[in-house]
Amino acid sequence: MKSIRTLEPLARALLRVVAGFTFSLHGMQKVFGLFGGLNGGTAPLGSLPGVAGLLELAGGLLLILGLFTSPVAFILCGEMAVAYFRAHFPHGFLPIVNHGELAVLYCFIFLYFSAAGAGALSLDALRGKEST
Repeated sequence: MKSIRTLEPLARALLRVVAGFTFSLHGMQKVFGLFGGLNGGTAPLGSLPGVAGLLELAGGLLLILGLFTSPVAFILCGEMAVAYFRAHFPHGFLPIVNHGELAVLYCFIFLYFSAAGAGALSLDALRGKEST
């Protein structure tokens, strides 16, 4: 009987794709005004929310593809840490109180991918830039 651990490459790929997809939706919201937009509109691209939206959109799509995963995930981890401490932390210490759970989860998921890489089923693996 095979160990469930043999499913790790598939689980990592699935987590990467789902996290990248849901993260890119936040970018689409800010950049294109989709899904209700940012307060009903789009964020000016030169503003902090606009830059965040570009990072979320481009970074999310790169994660879905598994392309440049480690450096992209490291940048996105930093973005989420900044988002947490700028937007959520001033409203309380605990994420459950300050509504920062999603920022914290994304931050640590991206930290994981920055260290672990994209894994199998990624363009990084096809380029030979990933040890699977």
